[in-house]
Amino acid sequence: MASTYLTRTQSSTGSETKGTFSAWVKRAGLTTASNMYTSYQADNEFCDIQFNSSDQLQVVVKIGGTDYLDLRTTRLFRDTSAFYHILVAFDSTDGTQADRCKIYVNGTRETSFATNTNNVSSSLNMRINGSSQDPYIGSWHNQGNYFSGVMSHVHWVDGTAYTPTTFAESDSTSGIWKPKTAPSVTYGTNGFFLKMENSGAMGTDSSGNSNTFTVSGNLTQNVDTPSNVFTILNRLQRSRKNTNNGGDYLFKGNLTFDTSSANGMMAVVLGTMGVQSGKYYWEYKVITNTRLEVGISQANVMGFTDPYYDLQTFSTIAMNSSGNIKGRFIGGSSWDDYATGTSNTTNDIIGLALDMDNKALYIHKNGTYLSNGTAVGVPTSGSSRTGSLIEPFAGSRDDYIPDGEFIFPYVHDVSTTGVAKAEFNFGQGYFGTTAVASAGTAPSEGGIFEYDCPSGYQALCTKGINSF
Repeated sequence: MASTYLTRTQSSTGSETKGTFSAWVKRAGLTTASNMYTSYQADNEFCDIQFNSSDQLQVVVKIGGTDYLDLRTTRLFRDTSAFYHILVAFDSTDGTQADRCKIYVNGTRETSFATNTNNVSSSLNMRINGSSQDPYIGSWHNQGNYFSGVMSHVHWVDGTAYTPTTFAESDSTSGIWKPKTAPSVTYGTNGFFLKMENSGAMGTDSSGNSNTFTVSGNLTQNVDTPSNVFTILNRLQRSRKNTNNGGDYLFKGNLTFDTSSANGMMAVVLGTMGVQSGKYYWEYKVITNTRLEVGISQANVMGFTDPYYDLQTFSTIAMNSSGNIKGRFIGGSSWDDYATGTSNTTNDIIGLALDMDNKALYIHKNGTYLSNGTAVGVPTSGSSRTGSLIEPFAGSRDDYIPDGEFIFPYVHDVSTTGVAKAEFNFGQGYFGTTAVASAGTAPSEGGIFEYDCPSGYQALCTKGINSF
């Protein structure tokens, strides 16, 4: 959602003493202020809910330039792999001053604050529902602090301070905190409910109030939801060899790997989900193939600055640094003998089908599966492993996946000066901000891909993993 926000012009006045914000959010960027909601009247008159640059959850009410409320949680929110349910309830009429703003995360109230400024007097006008206080989703006013990540089921309630169980509940089987898709809510005059279920009208209000928002920027709909969480590239599971170079290299919801602004940092990044069993499929689009390596890896690759030369790690390369798709399983510095040598270029889409049950990996280029030097890959071949780019363990060879290892998607820029860029689709349905051109056969547990997901395979998502 970076550089994108939603807003509407508010013309009616509702309750200025009571309101509730509820949303499910999945972070992508860290250590940068990331706003979820702002009720803005002026630079010195606003109510604001954000993850601040210290990764604290922060709620501010500023009136006449004075902070009447500034709550910053002690704990930090740095998990980029899962959704948080954030609920903030305002009620300046509450008889207990400390309860005039309550913050909940995943149903549990936050009570420990690194900053705890609370000067909210009884029945204070909190600047939350006035006719001149325009709401913004995903930015502070329209001047930055754009939310980096995914937002789902965004509610604002005018006139009532609700508790988390209004909007979410514990699953009766798993105990996992999950959203109520149709909560019983009285939204009030300026309340709204943004489901974001219509890709052509993402600002549509489903509360019944018709408080529809205008979208600014390139807002992308995503199938990554609290009910089915998809893999992204892991901002917390990455490393680099060239530590003197700065700059970020994960963008667009942590699905774009791009070292062009990071001085060729020799970056190593894993996906957020690893697997020990089952069959999984994902894709990436080649943008700049110089020095780009993509494939699978075990978790301890992060302990090495140059993992494709470290004998203690292994990874299967779907593309080597010369722009050739090789399919090498690494246990040293030399290429194995089943290299395909298939070249690739900008906008080629590479598909990876990982069969963990049979310890096999198959790779296609633009829908055509590649040969391991003996046979063309057949992802559904099972134990025969026809065309697999990983061989069974055979004596001194090192091209196998040890039992018990968690295996992750992997991307690596091997250069100190070159550029590597690829856009990943783990089933979200997009490469960067561009939707797949013509979706292939989808996996049964959710996901949208450019090419057919092989029969029996799933996306790397919570429902997909749980299906095995």
